[in-house]
Amino acid sequence: MRVDLLSREYPPEVYGGAGVHMEYLASRLRRLADVRVRCFGADREEPGVSAYRVPGGLESANAALQVLGVDLEMAAACEGADVVHSHTWYANFAGHVAKLLHGVPHVVTTHSLEPLRPWKAEQLGGGYTISSWAERTALAAADAVIAVSEGMRRDVLAAYPEIAPERVSVIHNGIDTAEYAPDRGDEVLKKHGVDPGRPYVIFVGRITRQKGLVHLLHAARAFDRDAQLVLCAGAPDTPEIAAEVTGLVRELEREREGVLWISEMLPKPEVIQLLTHAAVFVCPSVYEPMGIVNLEAMACETAVVATATGGIPEVVADGETGLLVPIDQGADGTPHDPARFAADLAERVNALLGDPARARAMGEAGRARAVEHFSWERIAGRTLDLYTSLLA
Repeated sequence: MRVDLLSREYPPEVYGGAGVHMEYLASRLRRLADVRVRCFGADREEPGVSAYRVPGGLESANAALQVLGVDLEMAAACEGADVVHSHTWYANFAGHVAKLLHGVPHVVTTHSLEPLRPWKAEQLGGGYTISSWAERTALAAADAVIAVSEGMRRDVLAAYPEIAPERVSVIHNGIDTAEYAPDRGDEVLKKHGVDPGRPYVIFVGRITRQKGLVHLLHAARAFDRDAQLVLCAGAPDTPEIAAEVTGLVRELEREREGVLWISEMLPKPEVIQLLTHAAVFVCPSVYEPMGIVNLEAMACETAVVATATGGIPEVVADGETGLLVPIDQGADGTPHDPARFAADLAERVNALLGDPARARAMGEAGRARAVEHFSWERIAGRTLDLYTSLLA
């Protein structure tokens, strides 16, 4: 069986969970099928991986139109595939056109949904209408839709009621617990100015409304003063949110010591060591279909404080592997009471900072949960079974 995986992201050009998912799914599926990866960006050296750039005539067009141009080239290249499998709206249109052009089943994995990310209009302008159209068109016609959590499945069916429920399956994201494992060295901490002798709270993620970094920065004003705050945060969606986050970080630096902002994309081994030594990993997302980063922290034996939204409660066992923060959200994901959300976030972070033994126990339980329930081998096997059912 030949499977063409379609995605904007693929290593080394990875900036979010979909790119992480693609890396590990492709590697495990290659043991089971003939896998071709088609992605955006610079040429890749990896065998079986083809990258596509924006067509020349669209180089100055709206970003969404550039995506569709790349998608058409990707779709043309799928000739000979038995199944095409697209990830995120950036590649959904490529999968849809490949289905029509080559007469093959199209599988979509939903890592997020455009109707639930209205803040993207700030980033894409009129292109947000195009991205929403591309996603809806592809999902409505797909032969199968994979949701990365039960929460995401509910969102898919609510956002797109034209999709028959039996076409939507849940296959969770996974984690490589051999790679993501505790690293007790401290050279990375010292490299980035983190004091190994003081506890710290860590955030890892992009600077986007979705990830809730603004809410974390408000909450951090109430964090235990003995704790450091390490922000591995970069790739801002817009100049506006970059400026807002910069201002909040500078205010926080004036109020407390030990605020460390690492804005560049760090190599994976450095992230793993930083996660390992953290007293608490915090995920303040206002929208998160699953949140692979929570699994990464758990695999490194770090307790998690995360928003009780989307698929996060399926990953973080409240009171066992971390603490969940309730959120009362509007349609755009924004908390109705941001001050209450920030206060609840701070209260749970401080609860674990004040009880290191409890935090360590949660970290150990988190790794055990990651190993038992979220292996990529299991996920690849279930995905292949889905492909086979469509070809029967």
